[in-house]
Amino acid sequence: MNRRGFIGRGLSLGAAAAVAGAVPARASATGPGPSLRSGGRATTPMMITSHTNDTGRRAAAASWQILSGGGTAMDAVERGANIIELDPDETSVGWGGLPNADGVVQLDASVMDGATYNAGSVAGIEGIRTPASVARLVMERTDHVMLIGEYAQRFAVGFGFEVQELMTPKSREIWLRWRERLSDTDDWGPPDHLRRPRGGSGGGLDEAEQWAELLDLPGRDGPDRDYVLAEALLHRYGTTNVLAVDAQGNVSGITTTSGLAWKVPGRVGDSPIIGAGLYVDNDIGAAAVTGRGEDVIKSCAGYYVVSRMGAGRTPQQACEDAVAMIRHKYRNVNPDFIPSEKFVAINKDGDYGCAWMPFRDTPPRMTVANAEGIQTYEGVSVAD
Repeated sequence: MNRRGFIGRGLSLGAAAAVAGAVPARASATGPGPSLRSGGRATTPMMITSHTNDTGRRAAAASWQILSGGGTAMDAVERGANIIELDPDETSVGWGGLPNADGVVQLDASVMDGATYNAGSVAGIEGIRTPASVARLVMERTDHVMLIGEYAQRFAVGFGFEVQELMTPKSREIWLRWRERLSDTDDWGPPDHLRRPRGGSGGGLDEAEQWAELLDLPGRDGPDRDYVLAEALLHRYGTTNVLAVDAQGNVSGITTTSGLAWKVPGRVGDSPIIGAGLYVDNDIGAAAVTGRGEDVIKSCAGYYVVSRMGAGRTPQQACEDAVAMIRHKYRNVNPDFIPSEKFVAINKDGDYGCAWMPFRDTPPRMTVANAEGIQTYEGVSVAD
């Protein structure tokens, strides 16, 4: 599989229909898909999310309900992000997100609104299930961009948020299984690109299989095995992205995460950092990232993707450029090291794209909602 296109995914006419509003119940497949260098076709309003499971499609349907009714991109991305954050079975964000090494769930989130050129974020917040909404309050009700830790929690409580348990029986069981087999899957010691010898991979099959088993991911022994194993590595890093452009041409985005599973307590990744895990420019578009946050922070990857689109690249091309840029940075240090990042992007015309680091030529996927329905879009695994 080294292609790009759509996989038509129908929404059931049951519970999903109640959320979908004006979204057509089924998106038809488009054959071979768009041309190799262009990526997704332009249409507005529209939204994308890096999530492709049932929760991601429910989030897309809810976001589209706002956009198709003339609502703002900012409201749409918050609605979509909240649906994913509040799903207790999602171990990468919000309620049920995987904890740090001490068994404490610390969440990060950022929002950016192109219409106002404003941004907000929270880092290391505990006990609040929808950190994306707290980040929006930081953006709209203060002149700051980021609040951290207990102060972010106090801020949220002041606006009526309830402090709640974030661990679920599922996430606690996964954490206990990890604790029982502490090994080189933790984060003590040098970073992966320095600890792995030349000739070793930064995201190889063995590691992917270990994480898929630890997380008990469905489908890891089925026909979609390669994709599930590739997602397992990203799943360890947490995170979901929601980006949208509304009928007025305004662009907004959210990145929200429970962060790196088993992280050193207090660690903050790229998700709450504007320009790293998320960046929005209302004149151009938006980009967001999942994967190893340390790589994204060092490369200012979100800003890089948007700047590439500003230079004339399509969202698909810009995502591929970001993969190549990060690979280049590591090549002189460890030419065989392959980081685990996934990039998603849109422009203000409604074009979209996604790309990730290579894993057995398995392409990345994301969910797209626009006037044509809800589709699962396949991007490209960039080999070099």
